[in-house]
Amino acid sequence: MLGMVIRLFPLWAVLLSGYALVYPTFFIEMKTAIVPLLTVIMLTMGLTLKPSDFLDVAKKKRAVSVGVLLQFTVMPMVAIVVSLAFGFNPEQTVGMVLVGSVAGGTASNVICYLAKGDVALSISMTAISTLLGVFLTPVLTGALAGLSVEVPMAAMLLSLVKIVLLPVLGGVLLNRYASNVTAKLAPVLPLLSVFAIVVIIAIVVALNAESLVQVGTVMALAVVLHNSIGLAAGYFACRLLGFNETISRTIAIEVGLQNSGLATALAMKFFSPVAAIPGTLFSIWHNISGSLLAAYWSKSKPGNVAEQIAG
Repeated sequence: MLGMVIRLFPLWAVLLSGYALVYPTFFIEMKTAIVPLLTVIMLTMGLTLKPSDFLDVAKKKRAVSVGVLLQFTVMPMVAIVVSLAFGFNPEQTVGMVLVGSVAGGTASNVICYLAKGDVALSISMTAISTLLGVFLTPVLTGALAGLSVEVPMAAMLLSLVKIVLLPVLGGVLLNRYASNVTAKLAPVLPLLSVFAIVVIIAIVVALNAESLVQVGTVMALAVVLHNSIGLAAGYFACRLLGFNETISRTIAIEVGLQNSGLATALAMKFFSPVAAIPGTLFSIWHNISGSLLAAYWSKSKPGNVAEQIAG
């Protein structure tokens, strides 16, 4: 039952977003809850990780290196190209670039499992990209969107340390030294994350109710294109580099599924509600596309796992 509730995340996101679009007042008043909710999400992620997960990087360093490189090159560059192609204004552009410059989303680990990918590799990539993103996200956003909008890189870096780095590391330490407690919490952690993400999406939808009506369709198309190119580039780049099907699926999912909740929170904190629209739409769409892709891939065998290429 719990698993079904979690798997239907896109449905809850759409339903609550629809309610927020029609009746925005309640969620508008919750604006200040976005950052605390995101901190909770990052803490729950940390509670599912162990120090050994980071050590998996040494076992598959080539795959992790390629995945992280694609993560922080393909997605930011596609974001700026799509923004230019659609003629977005500076606020919309910085929102797209933020989505492209953040780390992979935690949902990628679940999607990877459903798609018969390499879950250990997925967790390692998510953890490493999350830590690197603390520094790379403000740098990439400033480099790509800084010409059209002022990006407070120092303030963003400090915020990422507080919102991402400290909660994740705190969760890892709790999981290491209080594993008996975290083991009991494990079944409800995904549900807690889903609840927090859905509420964040609803708040941003409420704050952008009028703007979404005007630019929602065009922005949604841009988000779908951004996500699709990321998934395709991650998969085919890995196949060209000689990785097998299992690793290629894993990296494709890690590259295409972003921590859009973080992008949304950063946009709200440092820019404007309009800049948060891409992250909001991406949060809904990448879970739908990821679920559909996982359903397709789960029907085919990825090949012998023993054939994986380790660096």
